[in-house]
Amino acid sequence: MTDPLLIPCPHCNGLNRIPAERLGDHPKCGRCKAEVLLNKPFELKQGDYASQIKGDLPLLVDVWADWCGPCKSFAPVFAQAAAQLQGKCRLAKLDSEANQQLSAQLAIRSIPSLILLKNGREVARQSGAMPLPQLLGWLRAQGI
Repeated sequence: MTDPLLIPCPHCNGLNRIPAERLGDHPKCGRCKAEVLLNKPFELKQGDYASQIKGDLPLLVDVWADWCGPCKSFAPVFAQAAAQLQGKCRLAKLDSEANQQLSAQLAIRSIPSLILLKNGREVARQSGAMPLPQLLGWLRAQGI
């Protein structure tokens, strides 16, 4: 029996303790009762960032903007990755226009940008859109 993982809820930011062997059982949040591990990216906002980077499951953030063509073409790839990585990595989308202060705090210089966070710290960053096999390969190289 392993220690439970701490995972923030993408809906209410509540921190949940979930046994590793139960990650595939569609665990629900103890606070808001919504599903904790989504098979699609969730929207990350300035006010959620500090809560969402906590926990034991890595968080991959796609920083994008509505006016960015490569961002729009990368969105379906990112969604496919979220479906394949459910229970291994949480995927979130950060609108750089709507969250300019957080984008500046994260030192975003180009979009799309991917930021991988583990245990509250940035461990890898990649700029530019990429096909799904390349994205999954990059994440494997990061230990995901």
